Amino acid sequence: MSSDLQWLLLRNYNSFIVKRGPEGRTFSTEHGNLRNLHSHKFSGLANAKTIDIKESGSAIQITTRKSKVSPHAVRPARTTLTIRNRSGPRRALGIVAGLTKRGYRPDLRTAALARTSALLATQTERKPAPPKKLRGKKAAARS
Repeated sequence: MSSDLQWLLLRNYNSFIVKRGPEGRTFSTEHGNLRNLHSHKFSGLANAKTIDIKESGSAIQITTRKSKVSPHAVRPARTTLTIRNRSGPRRALGIVAGLTKRGYRPDLRTAALARTSALLATQTERKPAPPKKLRGKKAAARS
């Protein structure tokens, strides 16, 4: 079945649709949807090639769907690549960019890089805020 036909069947009726208000954007919670937008481009159900980037423990897990595997295959139809947290953010972004540069959904490159950098930003520890310096009358009163 073609991806266009699958999208026509899935776009109005699937269990992953999240509607926010009558005139708001429609979101989707399916696997393989990088932007969580309900559209044919980002759909993880309707496209043969999908990229799913998620956090697993202290690592980032990139899952791609093998495009030429039948749905009745014994082996899994997905390839999983795990990037450890200590590998560094530049290496993680390079792996994701390389995956899309090699021809596997190059239209999703910016979305994949944005998702990866957002996950990396949540994994880094924040510096503690420096104490506020007292100025003016409060500083004079304290001395």
